[in-house]
Amino acid sequence: MRRLALTSVTALCCLALATAASAQASKATTGSTAKKDAAPAPPTPPTPEVLKARMRPPVKGTAFIEIIKGASKKVGNDIVTVTMVKNVSDAPIAGLRIDEWWFAGKEQVSAGDYRLRQPLAPGEIAEMKTSSPWKPGLSGSQLQFTHANGGVKPTAVKKFGEKDAAKKK
Repeated sequence: MRRLALTSVTALCCLALATAASAQASKATTGSTAKKDAAPAPPTPPTPEVLKARMRPPVKGTAFIEIIKGASKKVGNDIVTVTMVKNVSDAPIAGLRIDEWWFAGKEQVSAGDYRLRQPLAPGEIAEMKTSSPWKPGLSGSQLQFTHANGGVKPTAVKKFGEKDAAKKK
């Protein structure tokens, strides 16, 4: 008898909590039609060709990339630099990493890094964001690229495909 009473009390409590929780959830969703703090849209999934290209054996030794370095901006207490990177090697680059060092005069005062989580397929373009703590007196930065199987030779361009167009002429 006691067990039956305990079971029924537990069931009633669960029902009461479930209806209260769902009522609060519906109030939160109907209260505002447009969310101000909406999360950004997820990135588009890669095409099947890119996925297939990523599965090939990666570059061993020196990898070749083209880069477009964006302007650095102060965001809160950090300085953020966005660098666009294109793989111009014949194979995917696994573990591509960028390190950025900031200087005040000749002294290094801050640093940041970013690593791609997936291989960069040949011809694929990726956006790499480095974030470094902001310090007064920052005068310039230096970028260094590495990957899991060796070094990287970057070529700075104004837009991608510039090097190929120069070869054709």
